[in-house]
Amino acid sequence: MSRLKSKVAFITGASRGIGRAVAQAYVREGARVALVATRKANVQRMCDELSLPVDQVLCLGADVSKREQVQQAVQDTLAHWGEIDVLINNAGIYHAASFLDHQAQDFQRLMDVNVFGVIHCMQACLPQMQARRHGAIINIASTAGKWGTRNQSAYNTSKHAVVGLTRCVALEASAHQVTVNAICPGFVQTDMIDELKAQAAQAAGASVEDFLKAMLGRVPLGRLMQPEEIAEMAVHLGSDAARGITGQSIHIDGGMVV
Repeated sequence: MSRLKSKVAFITGASRGIGRAVAQAYVREGARVALVATRKANVQRMCDELSLPVDQVLCLGADVSKREQVQQAVQDTLAHWGEIDVLINNAGIYHAASFLDHQAQDFQRLMDVNVFGVIHCMQACLPQMQARRHGAIINIASTAGKWGTRNQSAYNTSKHAVVGLTRCVALEASAHQVTVNAICPGFVQTDMIDELKAQAAQAAGASVEDFLKAMLGRVPLGRLMQPEEIAEMAVHLGSDAARGITGQSIHIDGGMVV
């Protein structure tokens, strides 16, 4: 039985990495999906590559850091399908440098995308969810939102903000039967992890190979997570089986927190 049949999902950062895996999983589980990327052509190309059924997919271009673009994408989705049942805030960027080497614009850019992007999407989608007394919001945060890390203060700050925001909005939205949760991935095999390895190794003054070895040394399972593992949790949290889960930040990290 399809766990998301008849549901409509709005997925940001959908053209690659975790977002791509979530989009594929949601379509497989019967959802109709609005797939959002900064460049519409990128998400259209992904749909062609994955042969996603056209009757289940709406491709949209929007920069989540731009409030008016998010509002337009949400309105286009509502006009097309009439409702949004699940919001998945996946769009995000990364930057590594020592704290003293971070420029003010580094913090600003990460906050604009990683935090205000989440705010813009939630404020655009939540009113119709609350009015219908039905909905699920899933914020893709990070284990970087749960503790400190060297050489990525701007990124960690943004992800700490997403975790805190998730808890606050969950409390407010619960009166309207809308759930709000965060998924906190550890190291996931995506193109972003390749960027992370290169940037973080340079910031730490280590080779990429040595940095990767040290990185995996922090993971009891001894491997990178796969995007499909994050997508599976996103499917569960968007399904009716998870109606009793809200305000949580769920680790998928191979045991890093332990």
